[in-house]
Amino acid sequence: MEIVAKLQKQFMDFISALYRERFLDDQFLQLQKLQDESNPDFVFEVVSLFFEDSEKLINNLAAALQQQVVDFKQVDSHVHQFKGSSSSIGAHRVKNACMAFKTFCEEKNIEGWV
Repeated sequence: MEIVAKLQKQFMDFISALYRERFLDDQFLQLQKLQDESNPDFVFEVVSLFFEDSEKLINNLAAALQQQVVDFKQVDSHVHQFKGSSSSIGAHRVKNACMAFKTFCEEKNIEGWV
């Protein structure tokens, strides 16, 4: 049992560091509160879905940005989706990066994305 307690402490220290460094915000805490004995893997499942969806969104975004003529509405749509999903799980830094990216998109500023 000592190893379990040690792993739990390491996990809590890691989560605390993510909060301190503003990778996570209070929305992640809300997700954790939804996890209970009837659904013990809730947070894992939600975060796993976020990563799966994020991979698709990033690939779609990259493809849209590589077009000869960039469709800014399409890029904005992908970034908007990514911002929403990031916000829903408490991925604070990702959400903020998406907000900045949306500004570049609104300005049609390709150089700002690099």
